[in-house]
Amino acid sequence: MKLYNYFRSSASFRVRIALALKGLAYEYVPVHLAKGEHKQPAFGDIAVEGLVPVLELDDGTRLSQSMAIIEYLDEVHPVPALVPADPLARARVRALAQVIACEIHPVNNLRVLKYLSRELKVDEQAKNTWYRHWVRTGLEVFERQLAQGPASPFCFGDTPTLADCCLVPQIFNARRFDTPLDGLPRTMAAFDACMALPAFQQAQPSACPDNEA
Repeated sequence: MKLYNYFRSSASFRVRIALALKGLAYEYVPVHLAKGEHKQPAFGDIAVEGLVPVLELDDGTRLSQSMAIIEYLDEVHPVPALVPADPLARARVRALAQVIACEIHPVNNLRVLKYLSRELKVDEQAKNTWYRHWVRTGLEVFERQLAQGPASPFCFGDTPTLADCCLVPQIFNARRFDTPLDGLPRTMAAFDACMALPAFQQAQPSACPDNEA
């Protein structure tokens, strides 16, 4: 398999975590978003959305959208499971994941931040304030969601799930923008539990071949 991704992309990071948790080997293909490589015709032939990640399977089939890719991997390689078998538990895990993937991430990804700067002429300080506001608001919702469930080391249960695959990249990005993370005890405990595992360490941006310090 090939994974077209960018070391700072949180969506790419999610998929790298899932691949690492499942012990699946892949070729790392960097696409530098900040330099606009995703807008080049060569990548447009690979990804019609012009976005990362894209997972190319052994037979050449290409999959896009991180959540769809992770659920595909979970169905084809069910051990360890990232989405519970029980329908109610599965819905709760997906809800947690979607707080991040559908509520926080879309208004704070690179193309949105660039639009704020270039087209709307928002200055750097205001742009970062925008970022921190929406991340913090979303993480407070995430914390309340966790508080509704039983205590567990990870977001849901005793092993990492799709929710953890989404949470960890979001915390990495939050820290890059100096987002306050105090008052989120269960959220940060789940993050710490994840980062104690080799799979999460292997998938983190600093471990990527295209990492820029």
